[in-house]
Amino acid sequence: MASKGDLTKARLATSMLELIQTSGYSGTGLNAVIDHAGAPKGSVYFHFPDGKEGLGVAAVDLAAQQFQALIAEAAANSGGAAEAARAAIEALAALVGDSEFRLGCPVSVVTLEMGAENERLREACAKAFESWITPTTALLEAEGIDHGRARSLATVIVSTIEGSVIVSRATRSTAPLRAAADVVADLIAQQAGAVR
Repeated sequence: MASKGDLTKARLATSMLELIQTSGYSGTGLNAVIDHAGAPKGSVYFHFPDGKEGLGVAAVDLAAQQFQALIAEAAANSGGAAEAARAAIEALAALVGDSEFRLGCPVSVVTLEMGAENERLREACAKAFESWITPTTALLEAEGIDHGRARSLATVIVSTIEGSVIVSRATRSTAPLRAAADVVADLIAQQAGAVR
């Protein structure tokens, strides 16, 4: 069972993640995180001695874990990589649409806002993207696609998803995400068919 301190730390990271999604990294202040988390004021610097930067890294790590879980669930409940990709993208479309286009990918937000300004946050974002590319590569390899090709295709898939989330939010429509689901599933099926 998690300690009270661990629960507070997790609550702070979750609040930071949620606030980044709606207000951006730059627009999220520590007081807003404390209020959102319902945490004691001193708890931020106790759990994150490096302040907002450390909290931002924790939020990016949490986002990475959440999307990894979405990929794993989609893979476990599908008949192959194409179906898994479609299921994961459709789940994202539902999340974005249900939030009335307020929620997007916090990793892309932090990358765009802070990637050129803060090396530690940039590295956390790169690690998050890699944590999505690696299992996607494995799914593609399970379809018989060689590692190099699978890795390239996985990178394109993650990049396509990221871009379609941004366009969906801008247009206030899940159509870009749904179009990405169709194209990605077709591309995977085509590549897998080419090796059979």
